[in-house]
Amino acid sequence: MPLMRVLVSVTLLGTLVAAQQTRTPDIYFTPTWEPVVDEMLALANVTRDDVVFDLGSGDGRILVRAAQKYGARGVGIELDSRLVDISRQVARDAEVADKVAFIQGDLFEADLSRATVVTLYLSYSVNSRLAPKLKRELRPGTRIVSHQFTMGTWEPDKRVHSAVDNTDLFLWIVPPR
Repeated sequence: MPLMRVLVSVTLLGTLVAAQQTRTPDIYFTPTWEPVVDEMLALANVTRDDVVFDLGSGDGRILVRAAQKYGARGVGIELDSRLVDISRQVARDAEVADKVAFIQGDLFEADLSRATVVTLYLSYSVNSRLAPKLKRELRPGTRIVSHQFTMGTWEPDKRVHSAVDNTDLFLWIVPPR
């Protein structure tokens, strides 16, 4: 089933599930357009061997697409329980629930060590606070892709302009320690 149809089919689910959050989110959910998701996954060179972590995973669309298109496995970390429930339903409807998991939790506290790719659509300030954790916990060679926002003084390895939404996408490769 196409991802857009899956997302539309679960829109009502989001209004039925009460949000239970462990703390107030730093940012609020804004979905990444599907063509931009494709650009992000291509920039990260995702393959079936990857474990993609989406931090602030929202409705799950990045991980669902990574599983559908590339056969990758994935983990979404999302603070909002309502969005976690929606993500799980989207994954079931897209028939990739065996490849992706969604965890209600704080991305600053999550164990990221299994990731080979990390995707972000957060904010400049959240990315800047997150950068030390990524450098500390991720293995060398792990790819990080951010939609629109850089990470403080950590210079990206690559910057690509997206004509789809007129923003930039940034790629970092975790360096050797």
